[in-house]
Amino acid sequence: MSGQADRGRILIFVPNWVGDAVMATPALRALRNRYDSDEFIAVGRPHIAAVFDGTGLIDRYIDWKRKGGGQLASRLRAERADVAVLFPNSIRVAAMAVAARVARRVGTSRGGRGWLLTDRVPRPKDKTPRPVIDLYNRVAEAAGARFGDADRYRTEAAVTSGDRDRFDRFVASRDNGPRDGFVVLNGGGAFGAAKDWPTESFRSLALKITRELERDVVVTCGPAERDTARQIATASDRVFHAADEEPHLGLTKAIVSRAAAMVTTDSGPRHFAKPFGVPVVTLFGPTHVAWSETFDRLARHVQVDVDCGPCQQRVCPLGHHRCMTELTVGRVFDDVAATTGRVAPLAGAA
Repeated sequence: MSGQADRGRILIFVPNWVGDAVMATPALRALRNRYDSDEFIAVGRPHIAAVFDGTGLIDRYIDWKRKGGGQLASRLRAERADVAVLFPNSIRVAAMAVAARVARRVGTSRGGRGWLLTDRVPRPKDKTPRPVIDLYNRVAEAAGARFGDADRYRTEAAVTSGDRDRFDRFVASRDNGPRDGFVVLNGGGAFGAAKDWPTESFRSLALKITRELERDVVVTCGPAERDTARQIATASDRVFHAADEEPHLGLTKAIVSRAAAMVTTDSGPRHFAKPFGVPVVTLFGPTHVAWSETFDRLARHVQVDVDCGPCQQRVCPLGHHRCMTELTVGRVFDDVAATTGRVAPLAGAA
C-alpha cells in the first residue's frame, strides 16, 4: 500500500445498488485519505460506475457482469492487488476476492463467509435495523481508514461536464421549461413493487405542485418506469418527464442537482439529494427508515404506521399494499410545501 516503492493497488468491491453505492462514499473517501498514493480499482455491476463519476474516489472501474466469473477472476489476478475491501455481504464476492489471490480481504463475516476473509467485521447478533452506512464505515476502519466526526455521513456525488450536457439537451428539447426552481419526482425502484406509490398519487401531487406552489415538476425514471413517468406528466403542461431520454444516472444526478426539492420513493436516486444539498421528501413503505438513514438535515421521511410493517418484502405479502396506498397526496404535499415554501414562484413565472 502507500509508502511502498511501487504504487499499490486496492480492489474495492462496491455495493450492487445505487443508493448503497452512494452510502459507501464516506467510507471510500476515508480510505482514499488513508491510502492516497494507491490506485483504487472498483469492481461492480456496470450501471453502478456512473455513481462515482466525477468524485475522484476511484481510479478505474471493472465491470462485473452476471456471466464470465472465470474471466473476471483472471483479470483481477493480473492486477496483483494488495488488499480487497468488500462492501457487499455476499459469499460470492468473498470467493471472487480469494480467486483474485488478494492476500488481505476485508469485509463483514456474514452468511458463513468469515473463513474467506482475513479481516472480519462482525455483524450485530440482533436484528435491530441499523444504518448500512455505519456498516460500510466499519469495513473501511477495519482496512485502516479513520473518520473525523463530520465525515462519517458526508456522502458524495458529482455532476460531470457530460452530465451537464445531457441536462442542457433535456431542457432544450422541451418548449418553455422546465424553469429554475422545479421539483423532482422519482418513483419506482429496483427493490420491488412494494416500494411503489400509486401513479395516480404522483400525478395528483404533480398537479398540486404546479398549481399551488407555482413550480414546474420534472419526473425522473429508470428504463422500467418510463410509462409511469409519461402518465404522471399528463397532469399538466408544466410537468416534464425524462422517459424519452437515453437512460443514464448522470442525467438523473444533473436533474437532482438543479432542483429546489425532491419527492421520491425509497430508491437509489433519493441519495443524490444529500450531496447536492437538495431537500428531499422520501416515501417509505415496506422498508425500515433506519436501514438507509444518512442523517440528512434536509430530509423528511414519510411513512404510514401499519400493523403489518415495515415488512422488508419486495412484493406486499398480503396483497393490499396499505403502507403506500394509505399515504395520502395531502400529507406528502404538506411536506413539499413546508420544504419549498407555499408562495415561491419560479424564476420567470408569470
